Amino acid sequence: MSKSWQVYAQHILDAIAKIRRIQTRGDVTKDEVLYDAALRNLQTLSEATQLVPDAQKALCPAIPWREISGFRNILVHNYLGDIDPNTIATVIDKHLPPLEACVLSMLSMTNAPRQDT
Repeated sequence: MSKSWQVYAQHILDAIAKIRRIQTRGDVTKDEVLYDAALRNLQTLSEATQLVPDAQKALCPAIPWREISGFRNILVHNYLGDIDPNTIATVIDKHLPPLEACVLSMLSMTNAPRQDT
């Protein structure tokens, strides 16, 4: 039996929360350990987005779901370390807030009490 999509949505939110905690410890563009931790959580987040159904993703058309999925492949398969820390910082600062808002919205829709008509 497959896990519900909500489990993967929660993985996304957990990874975002961890990245925020990582940022409170320092600058991911200057600290290699923090950078690696942020990359790992971005990978987890990206993998989880692949398991959210298209019907749920359609609720947030402004989120670049395919690019997030592709980003996972870049993170995982870029063994030479060519990923630019400044680009990662931009992804974190610019793209995680709207993704978080979208996922929270998705979850709130499924947790809302049903209205009988």
